[in-house]
Amino acid sequence: MDDQTWGRAPIEPQSVNAPLSRAAIFLVVTINDEAGAVDTVRDVISDIGGLVRTVGFRDLAGHLSCNVGIGAAAWARFGQASKPAQLDRFHAIPGFRHTAVSTPGDLLFHIRAERADQCFELERLLLGKLSTAVTVVDEVQGFRYFDSRDLLGFVDGTENPTGSAMLDAALIGDEDPEFAGGSYVVVQKYLHDLTAWATLSTEQQEAVIGRTKADNVELDDDDAPRKSHKALNTIVDEQGVEHDILRDNMPFGRPGQGEFGTYFIGYAKNLWVIDHMLRRMFIGDPVGDYDRILDFSTAVTGTTFFVPSNDLLESLAPTG
Repeated sequence: MDDQTWGRAPIEPQSVNAPLSRAAIFLVVTINDEAGAVDTVRDVISDIGGLVRTVGFRDLAGHLSCNVGIGAAAWARFGQASKPAQLDRFHAIPGFRHTAVSTPGDLLFHIRAERADQCFELERLLLGKLSTAVTVVDEVQGFRYFDSRDLLGFVDGTENPTGSAMLDAALIGDEDPEFAGGSYVVVQKYLHDLTAWATLSTEQQEAVIGRTKADNVELDDDDAPRKSHKALNTIVDEQGVEHDILRDNMPFGRPGQGEFGTYFIGYAKNLWVIDHMLRRMFIGDPVGDYDRILDFSTAVTGTTFFVPSNDLLESLAPTG
C-alpha cells in the first residue's frame, strides 16, 4: 500500500487492503505467562516485515503479506501509555437461537499469498521465533474456492468497498490521531452443516442469502417477510449513510473430518459497525428475526484485535 497522509504525517498502514488471495492462514495465539514472553512477542511482531521479506523474495509474484492484530489484554501487557479508543475484547452476543461466542486471543496473524507454500513457510518461521512465548488457540488454512465462493455455493465479499472508499471504511483517521493508519479487525470461525443446507431448494437458499446463486445478482427483498443475510449486513445510520467494512473471508475444510466452514474476517475503522452487523444477525431485525444462515452455520470463535500501522508496530520493539 502507498503511504497515506493521516493528519500531518505520512503513515504506512499494514497490508489491510491487500487483494483477495488464493491462500491464507489465520493464526490466533495467546501470550504465555512465562518470564520474558511479552518481550519475545514484541521483538518478533515489531520485525514481522523482515520475516515476510525473507519468505516473499523467493517469489515476488506470490504477493506474501501478514497483518498483525493485537488484542485488548495483550495491548495492556505491552505497557503502552495509551490505547486505541475502541479497542476492547469481543463480547458474546446471545440470540434467541444462536450465540456469537467470545473466545481467547492475544494476537492474530493474517497471512496471505497466491501460494500456499509461502503462507506455510512464513507461519513455520514465525512460530519458531515465538517459540514457548505463545500458545496456539486457533489455526485455519483458507483457500479460494472457484470464483471466490464460500462452501455454501455463493460468491462472498461482493459488497467490499473499493478505492478510496476501502480506506475510509477500514483505516482509522484523525478521529484517533495517535493510532491513525490502524484498523480494528473481528474474526469468527463458522462451521457449516452442508447436509442440512443441501435440503433447501436453490430458491430457498437465495432467499436466505439475498443473492442469486448462479450469477450473484442482488435480490430485491424489501418486501420479503424476513430480511436476508445481505439485508441484515447492510448498516445505514439515522442520517441515511451506509457504513461498510472490509471483508477477506476464506473457505476452509477437512472433508475427512466432516469439517466445512467460512472464516469471517472484517476490518473496520469503527468497531460499532461490525458489532451492529452481528447483533442484527444474531438478535434479529426486528428482534427475533435473526439471520437464517445461522441455522446452518455455527460461530465457534469470536475475537477482536487492533491492527496498528507499520510505524506503530515497529515501535513496539522492546528497549534496553
